[in-house]
Amino acid sequence: MKASSDKFRVRGFQVLENECIWMLSGVVNFRLCDKAYNCYDCAFDKAMVKAMGQGPGKKTDWAESIKASHEGSNRPCRHLLTGRIQQPKICVNDYDCGRCQFDQMLDDLDAAGSRSGIRYREASGYRMADDYYYHPGHTWIRVEHGGLARIGFDDFAMKLFGSARLTRLPAIGARITRERPAWTIEQQGNRARVRSPVTGTVVSVNQRVTDDPDIIHRRPYDDGWLVLVETESPVKGYKDLYHGKEGLTWMDREFNKLNSLLGEGYEGLAATGGEPVSDFFALNPGIGWDTLVDAFLAP
Repeated sequence: MKASSDKFRVRGFQVLENECIWMLSGVVNFRLCDKAYNCYDCAFDKAMVKAMGQGPGKKTDWAESIKASHEGSNRPCRHLLTGRIQQPKICVNDYDCGRCQFDQMLDDLDAAGSRSGIRYREASGYRMADDYYYHPGHTWIRVEHGGLARIGFDDFAMKLFGSARLTRLPAIGARITRERPAWTIEQQGNRARVRSPVTGTVVSVNQRVTDDPDIIHRRPYDDGWLVLVETESPVKGYKDLYHGKEGLTWMDREFNKLNSLLGEGYEGLAATGGEPVSDFFALNPGIGWDTLVDAFLAP
């Protein structure tokens, strides 16, 4: 049965398809994936595996179904079916991804974090990456294939605190909790503890951003990422974040809020074509570090 069209679904970055692997294998007529192909943490997948194993002659999983449907022919790689890769590739490991070097290579590339083909839009002069989720504390989440969450600062935060440095990132294996402090930035002797937008376990840390802090300012949506996290309850965790057009509208509101802190004559500055400055705090120290942190990093 077709799912309700208004059901919230997590959208993976550059995942071209969102059809469940059980649908792609022909076992079910219709099912959309809401976990960016994180099958290992999917209740539906577990239920299907259990159901398919009941009774004589029943296939045990989606992999068996794909193998059966391509008997005697080249079997397509799972990552080709789900849109993770675009170039044609056949599976030579009998759909046992756990022992596949190609699968491991893709995971290693994802852990490195650099991505090509990121599309951007502008809201009030600030860049926003398409297909990213945005937390009210001005961090972004890029949902990687398999449901991992890559996290970084957005362009607004980097222009707000233009020369800020990261002074602490969580270690690999550390657990971070949504809305609780997870890392710290510092500028001109002022410090702010930044809240995590997700709950989960850190699986990779971008040490380059502590060695070269300019990266998070030059390329906040790409090489300037901070941590990669294996999240808990991704559907519930992303449901109230900003995404798509809603994110652009939110950014416009944030810019107007910033203008209002400058006082009369600055509100609506975006409409005049004014460009955001690259280090707002350094140019406007009178507003106060705590005021900016409270308004935008801990709203």
